[in-house]
Amino acid sequence: MVSVLQNVAIDCADAYELARFWSGVTGRPLDPDDKPGDGETSVLLADDGPVLYFNQVPEAKTVKNRVHLCLRPETSRDQEVDRLLGLGSTLVADHRDPDGAGWVVLADPEGNEFCVPRSESDRAAMHP
Repeated sequence: MVSVLQNVAIDCADAYELARFWSGVTGRPLDPDDKPGDGETSVLLADDGPVLYFNQVPEAKTVKNRVHLCLRPETSRDQEVDRLLGLGSTLVADHRDPDGAGWVVLADPEGNEFCVPRSESDRAAMHP
């Protein structure tokens, strides 16, 4: 027997608004029953897979995440970083190397860090 990942839970100050942000990041819909003001809401990542679950809590985030998401873009890493910054992410750390390797650490509107590594097309371009 094994355990199956059901969801990734993220504590936050505004569950619905943070879920809307992550819906834009992933291109996946919010749970259709969720609405503004809900203390719990979800982004459906796959029809039969785990969800991002947002749980409203009273305390603010104060330190670096112990667990974070890594998002492999369908476009180039640099294009995706620009898109995510336009959605409201902030730059935390830029670990891109001059040769094209590396990753970028961003934070969502509530300060939760996540990484954007190279895409498959970025990796293929480095090793023709």
